[in-house]
Order: sequence, then C-alpha cells, then structure tokens
Amino acid sequence: MDVMDAIKVEGLVKRYGKFEALGGVNLDVPEGSVFGLVGPNGAGKTTLIKALVGSLRPTAGSVRVLGLDPVKNRAELRRSIGYMPQSPALYDDLSARDNVRFFGAAHRVGELSKKVAEILEFTELSDRAKDPVHTFSGGMKRRVSLACALVHEPRMLFLDEPTAAVDPQLRNRFWRQFRELARNSGSTLFISTHLMDEAMLCDRIAILRRGKIIASETPRRILENGGVRLTVEKNGGNVERRIGGHPEDLAHALRSYGLADDVEAISVEADSLEDVVLAIIGEEERR
Repeated sequence: MDVMDAIKVEGLVKRYGKFEALGGVNLDVPEGSVFGLVGPNGAGKTTLIKALVGSLRPTAGSVRVLGLDPVKNRAELRRSIGYMPQSPALYDDLSARDNVRFFGAAHRVGELSKKVAEILEFTELSDRAKDPVHTFSGGMKRRVSLACALVHEPRMLFLDEPTAAVDPQLRNRFWRQFRELARNSGSTLFISTHLMDEAMLCDRIAILRRGKIIASETPRRILENGGVRLTVEKNGGNVERRIGGHPEDLAHALRSYGLADDVEAISVEADSLEDVVLAIIGEEERR
C-alpha cells in the first residue's frame, strides 16, 4: 500500500516586510514517519512549524497537513494535530494534571480523567501529577508540555526543539516515547532540532538554511555526502587516505590491500552528520 504524505508543502514563502523568513520551501513528509528539520538558529525552523500548524498566514505557496489547509481549515486540523512549542505554554499555578486536563477539555476528549491518567503515566509524570508546575525544573515542564500535546491522541505531532537544554537521560526518554508513538499509534512526528545526534534518530531529515531547504534525505544518505579517513597499519607504519562515504568506496579502498598478513590493523573514521551538514551549508553559502 502506498504511503500517503502527512505534509505537502509547495513553494512556501513567508515575508515580514522586506525580510524573507521562508523562501520557497518544498517539502513532503510521509505518514507514520519521524521527520527531522535541522538547521542553524535563525534558519526559519520555527516559522515553518508555525505555518504548518496554522499560526501564521503564508505570503505565497501551498501548505497541506493531513490533506487540510492549516489556515482555511484551522479548526478541523487542530483536532488532529498536537504542538509542543519551543517555550512551554503552561499555567504555572496549575498542577501537571490540571494543565493536561485543561488542554484535553479544550479538545473535548472523551473519558477525560482516564485519558489524562494514561498520558501522565506515558510521560512518567504520575508521581508529580498533583504538584504545581511552577515547582518543576525546565525538563519537567517540557514533559508536561509534551503530555498536553498528546492528550487528544493527535495523528500529527509538531515538536519545536523538544529536548533543548534537557539532560541526556531525559532526552533518551523523550526519544523512546517519540519512536513508540510512531510505531504503536501510527502518528507522524515533525521535529525541529539543532542536535545532530537527534537527527540521526529520524527516518528522514531536511536541512533548512536561510529559509530554504537545501537537502532532504535519510540521515544515512546524507552521510554519504561526507567522507571517511582510512588508516592502515602496515610494516610498522601508518598509511592514511581520504575516501568517499559510500559503502562501495570502502570496499574499493580495501581491495587494493588484499588484507595481506602484514596489514596489522585498519581503522575507519567517518565524518559525523554534523560535519556533513555543516559542509553542505558551507558549500551552499559559497555558491
């Protein structure tokens, strides 16, 4: 069965006066995938997400999310999407449970008490459910924000820098939850991040630079744009070579050695995704 697109963007432009925040973005996001949007600060990531959730009106271009126009069909679309903004939008004087209950009631969630309890357990907040949010750390507030975005079981979830400034343990916990959502409920996740180790966990990523998509592929395919430093220890010395990032490049390089007895060790150091993304951005800037 063909996979449908949860997001379809064609020629999206957003201008603020003379400043062009988005300059003709084209993007397809398959249903049920975890999609990453990466790029430096100021690249337009938050602007793009706001256009996708209907929080701003594009200057030009076409946007479809779950087949709907986010501006014209805003009320209908809001029932099917969840949005976790970069800065948690919570009521500090309310408890975690009451925050989640408030958002659930706004979405008219059935069996609300049961659903709130399930979401608090899923986000591992049950032990602090009665505590007011103003007593929470930044990481805990992000968990409450995620719970609020999930309470109505959205088909599409937008997460704007969801793990910024959180500790590695919480980040790993978030990503286990993200993958579980995509795997078990078939939800589509659209995640904005500047962390390349997180981008590696996505099914596909798009690189945004100055309001334009300059690459959109799987992390593995993007890595193939980088290179590998091959070091061979032979006869007591080291031979270093720089080769391409494709698997066949390594096979070709090793074939010339024949893995003879005097080849004592081989080490391979591939460019990281961050190296490759920075190189792609740098190459684009030089054009």
